[in-house]
Amino acid sequence: MVDSLKKPTFEEMRPGIKVPAKETILTPRFYTTDFDAMAKMDISPNEEELQAILEEFRADYNRHHFVRDDEFAQSWDHIDGETRQLFVEFLERSCTAEFSGFLLYKELSRKLKDKSPVLAECFSLMSRDEARHAGFLNKAMSDFNLQLDLGFLTKSRKYTYFQPKFIFYATYLSEKIGYWRYITIYRHLERHPENRIYPIFRFFENWCQDENRHGDFFDAIMRAQPEYLNDWKAKLWCRFFLLSVFATMYLNDVQRSGFYASLGLDAREYDKYVIEKTNETAARVFPVMLDVAKPEFYDRLEVCIKNNEKLTAISSSSTPKPIQFFQKLPYYVSNGWQLLKLYFMKPIDVEKTHGVVR
Repeated sequence: MVDSLKKPTFEEMRPGIKVPAKETILTPRFYTTDFDAMAKMDISPNEEELQAILEEFRADYNRHHFVRDDEFAQSWDHIDGETRQLFVEFLERSCTAEFSGFLLYKELSRKLKDKSPVLAECFSLMSRDEARHAGFLNKAMSDFNLQLDLGFLTKSRKYTYFQPKFIFYATYLSEKIGYWRYITIYRHLERHPENRIYPIFRFFENWCQDENRHGDFFDAIMRAQPEYLNDWKAKLWCRFFLLSVFATMYLNDVQRSGFYASLGLDAREYDKYVIEKTNETAARVFPVMLDVAKPEFYDRLEVCIKNNEKLTAISSSSTPKPIQFFQKLPYYVSNGWQLLKLYFMKPIDVEKTHGVVR
């Protein structure tokens, strides 16, 4: 019998339904956009590639992949304590991110149906994939006696408005970094099966190909809109989104390094590898790369990690809230300064690296 004291407790809306994690700057976001502007986009400069990607989506290579097998049918009480808490948080964050993609893609498919049928069908089929992923993750949470109320999440979350080009930058990077995250974990656990603490990780090889195909779709859309890639503003915005995605992942994962340790991974080394590979992949379409090999890049992120630890300690103290605000202020300012310095680090011009990183 497992000691119930070793099981972390989660706040529940009702029995078995977890209260969604509090929204912060590091949690997955829900997006909306200018649907009319999206519908008016001219995709003819790259329509042949988009049609080829649509055929891949129609093939639905993973239609029989997300089926739970006998390995799931057991008690998971042996995953307890901090590992259980961190794993449930991992499932929740992953489910929320996939569900966010489902909502955005489904709405885009509905809004574009009459005006841009190729894009509408692509978004519809991507929403199918995201729904599968979210459902599979939510079902995994039920093995730990919890689930998310996805209907409640739809209505209660704040939606961030992005112009179409920002949606493309953000979702392209989200899909590609998702590919590298999943395939890296999968390959590691293939080499070290003793660290596969739960069977969902066996599904990551095929799963990550959905992420890769989705990323290829956004790559193709951006190539059809050269103004999103070819001027000085595009370089600045690509730098911004690369930094935002990389910094968010690194700060999140190091904060939860215990989860990665349970898989036999060092969170920092895992993230550095994923960031390196995503940076290289993004260089196939973005005009710039971040210079992540420069020691300053991670040195400044480590300062942010230490600042966040101080902020957490202040929040956990009994100090009155108004005083906490002034105690936190220097660390907020420091975080902002570190990220600003990272943004203005000299990037790598992709055109000068052609033949080196492609």
